Amino acid sequence: MIQRLLDLTPLFTQSLYETIIMVVFSLVISTIIGVPLGVLLVITRPNHIKPNKWLFYSLNTIINIVRSLPFIILIVAIIPFTEMIVGSAIGIRGAIVPLIVYTAPYIARLTETALLEVDFGVIEAYLAMGASWMQIVFRVLIREARSGILLCLTIALISLIGATAMAGAVGAGGLGDLALRYGYQQWDLPVMMVTVVILIFMVQLIQSLGNWAAKKLKKNT
Repeated sequence: MIQRLLDLTPLFTQSLYETIIMVVFSLVISTIIGVPLGVLLVITRPNHIKPNKWLFYSLNTIINIVRSLPFIILIVAIIPFTEMIVGSAIGIRGAIVPLIVYTAPYIARLTETALLEVDFGVIEAYLAMGASWMQIVFRVLIREARSGILLCLTIALISLIGATAMAGAVGAGGLGDLALRYGYQQWDLPVMMVTVVILIFMVQLIQSLGNWAAKKLKKNT
């Protein structure tokens, strides 16, 4: 068994590389989209610094709709959109688009939760001093909630790893595809167990680093 696993080391390495590529690209783009959406969900709600009922309820509804779809269904549902954006609905490129569509609303909702924990009294004090809404967003909301936002991104990253494993079911490659082809279709238990161990290690490492970084940020706030 050990010799077989050693023979499959290049395959494990390639699958891990594919998973990391999908996770990194998807997380970066999802964060760029999701965090501003989370900010908009907060500041445009009634009685906040930039109320806009139409924008708030529209974003809220769209995010709820996207989040209600299981990832495996979402992959299939947006195939035409994926092909339009990257030219293919299979492989790593074909997985990154649905991963972004799946993760960005999740990050937006988590960011919203973190920002709502900021004491509104602090915001009112800055408003009284004549601060603009942009200054409040960057100097108060994001600054005060940055530790919580980092924890939110940690949670989103772990969820994203799980989603990449499901993406293997549609030929996206990565550890999910490896576990499906060898662990499930060929009932190769050692390969399945090693894949599970790798995923557990990744999740534990990410959660530990996220908790540590969030704690450091909170101390420096």
